[in-house]
Amino acid sequence: MHIGPYRLPNTLFVAPMAGVTDRPFRKLCKRLGAGYAVSEMVTSRPDLQASLKTSRRADHRGEPGPIAVQIAGTDAQMMADAARYNIDRGAQIIDINMGCPAKKVCNKWAGSALMQDESLALGIIEAVVAACAPHGVPVTLKMRTGWSAEGRNAPVIARAAEQAGVQMLTVHGRTREQGYSGQAEHETVALIKSRVGIPVVANGDIDSPQKAVAVLRQTGADAVMIGRAAQGRPWIFREIAHFLATGEWLPAPGLGEVRDWLIDHLHDHYDLYGEHTGVRSARKHLGWYVHALGLPPAEVARFRARINTLTRCEDQLQVVTESFDAWSAAGPLPVPSGDVTNDWKLAA
Repeated sequence: MHIGPYRLPNTLFVAPMAGVTDRPFRKLCKRLGAGYAVSEMVTSRPDLQASLKTSRRADHRGEPGPIAVQIAGTDAQMMADAARYNIDRGAQIIDINMGCPAKKVCNKWAGSALMQDESLALGIIEAVVAACAPHGVPVTLKMRTGWSAEGRNAPVIARAAEQAGVQMLTVHGRTREQGYSGQAEHETVALIKSRVGIPVVANGDIDSPQKAVAVLRQTGADAVMIGRAAQGRPWIFREIAHFLATGEWLPAPGLGEVRDWLIDHLHDHYDLYGEHTGVRSARKHLGWYVHALGLPPAEVARFRARINTLTRCEDQLQVVTESFDAWSAAGPLPVPSGDVTNDWKLAA
């Protein structure tokens, strides 16, 4: 699969998630089998571009390419300027955010709120494509199926985006009204795929190799994008890649492997955020990791209670190492007897 001139190693993508898909997380997901990752969304407001938060979100040091930056905003000229600004700082692909359901974003008519105003949405798309064209930078678009169940207009916007020069579409199978509740529906993705000639990526509730295969078959999509299911479980990409290639389940990683990945993740995380912010912002990742291990709830609660009191990197790393050593010494964690697609546990 290609996005513009860039040939991707596979069709498994990491979703842009605010506060999650930073450089350390993207790098680890790519290391563990993801073929492509898009940055957290960065604002198009020029007065915020030099802020520490935005500069961290736009940090791609040491990250394998292609470098994809997602921009968000409501003004066509401002979005075009933001595209040029990020291209000057290394962006090789620009992604337009029309999918974020967060109230603080939608209340400003950005994100998925743009889908309510097709004229404004198209104006932004055209302006960004025009800004990127002289640099040879492809533009992609991520959106939802619509603002509400009564207004699923993603197929209309998809056609208009293709005609305007967008080179790939990603569709989360929910309306903005749904947020992340209920089940993602992929019928709209299939409809869009049947109506456009550019690559289409399916996103929403893809949390296992079997689900990835089912969504690809149902939609005819060119790729799948995974978000929440990768939180604390970045190895999901290599599991899906193995299943797609062989039709067989990849054995679950051992505790030692997960510990080493986590420690590497933490070091990279501290490097980006510094000690004060890094220790605190790492807590959510640590919580996700131990949840993915399938540990007893009481053990997860004890681990989180210890982690949440720490303020130094070395102390956090020490607790992680000690905890994994103790869990390994206790013997293998039980492999589930039921549906492993929804209940992943790891062997030592």
